[in-house]
Amino acid sequence: MTSPRGFRDRADDSLLTLLGEVPELIRNLVVAEIDAAKKWLARTAKDGGWGAMWVFAALFVLFWSVPVLGTFIIAGLSSWWPVWLSAIVVFAGMIVVTAILALLGVLRFRRIGQRQNPVQSISQDVKEVRDEL
Repeated sequence: MTSPRGFRDRADDSLLTLLGEVPELIRNLVVAEIDAAKKWLARTAKDGGWGAMWVFAALFVLFWSVPVLGTFIIAGLSSWWPVWLSAIVVFAGMIVVTAILALLGVLRFRRIGQRQNPVQSISQDVKEVRDEL
């Protein structure tokens, strides 16, 4: 007899039948853990790559935009303000942009630590099996 979710009721199965299915269950568990490890590694690598890309983008903006765009804006602002004040305002703006890009990179790197490591999952499974015995 099957349950509404499609699982078979094992209450009437004999002990030998249940013991005979243990190798298959263990195999399924190992395959599921390996698949989970592959998915975890793929997501971790992806987040690491994106995090590195955001940090690289922050460094790119800091390196190239300060001399090129900064000089242009300083020259434009110096018609209203003194040149030194124009330079300080432009520098502060570039620091804010750099901080935002770096923050995006750091937040992406933090996602790596939030996921459950497959090794932790396996050790938790082993601990639960030991508790049951």
